[in-house]
Amino acid sequence: MPLTAPGLPDLPPDLAGPVGVQLAKPVREIPPPSALPGGCRYEPKWDGYRLVIVRSRSSTRLWSKQGRDLTDRFPDVAAAALAQVPAGTVLDGEVVIWHADRLDFGLLQQRLVASAGRIDAQVAAHPASYVAFDVLALGGADLRDRTFGRRRAELETLSARWKPPLQLSPSTADRTEAQQWFEDFRAAGVEGLVAKGAGTRYAPGRREWLKVKSWESTEVVAGGVIGPVDRPSQLVAGRYRDGELVVVGRTSPLSPRQAAELAAVLTPADDDHPWPDRIGTGRFGGGRLSVPLTRVRPDVVVEVSADAALQAGVFRHPLRFLRIRPDLRVTDLPPLP
Repeated sequence: MPLTAPGLPDLPPDLAGPVGVQLAKPVREIPPPSALPGGCRYEPKWDGYRLVIVRSRSSTRLWSKQGRDLTDRFPDVAAAALAQVPAGTVLDGEVVIWHADRLDFGLLQQRLVASAGRIDAQVAAHPASYVAFDVLALGGADLRDRTFGRRRAELETLSARWKPPLQLSPSTADRTEAQQWFEDFRAAGVEGLVAKGAGTRYAPGRREWLKVKSWESTEVVAGGVIGPVDRPSQLVAGRYRDGELVVVGRTSPLSPRQAAELAAVLTPADDDHPWPDRIGTGRFGGGRLSVPLTRVRPDVVVEVSADAALQAGVFRHPLRFLRIRPDLRVTDLPPLP
């Protein structure tokens, strides 16, 4: 198929950008093959930004899930799409950046906030990759009413001659193979799996796909809590970097039993505790809203369950409190990079 076609019909208006995308709802376990119409197709859940490539007759644009035009943020991906994707094509996928054999969400965020004059330097230092997992239009024709199985076949044909930074996301109907991915890919920052029904059509805005996150336990320092020390509602976790205790995340709300366990071992902090009196309610303790932070003496190690989404050693999603680790000292924990 030629990459440019002057006589090609242009894309339908709702595929010209921004484009509504299909969503996934969380589940706790990898669903069985029969869970979705036509059977499940399992794919890795990439830790990046959802990005729709719209390769129209006259331009190539990159759109976020929220409808933001990110073409100027990822010129490397846009250039690859212009060179390798035929006009009249719309791709759904994820933009990621690899660093030290792991997906690096922080480098993606730098692309979004960098000044226009810094983008070229970031592209040269940390090029982005685009992982396509669906095709919504081809040859100017809307494919969303076709089943996922048919769209996937079209995408595999389309991607056969791609070169980096464009790549095709792996997909399998074998739950055993998917389970192996679930376990093996976590070390690279892959968050888990997404399951899609081979017999389903593309439904923008609807949560008909299923996603399951990969979790594993790790140890953190109890550095503070939300609420009073004797009745904490959430634990604020810390780890040391270059001798400084930094906030690395917070737990989801504690159960009464968990709150009582923590209250029994926590001690109010001395005046030299490095953390502030308030902490933001957003990710990484940021955001406009804030709540009082009760600082505690950082001498208790706690085991938590965390997913694979990290940014500079900080957990991007809430942690799950598992248990107190009286057998470990704070000095037993490895420092953050």
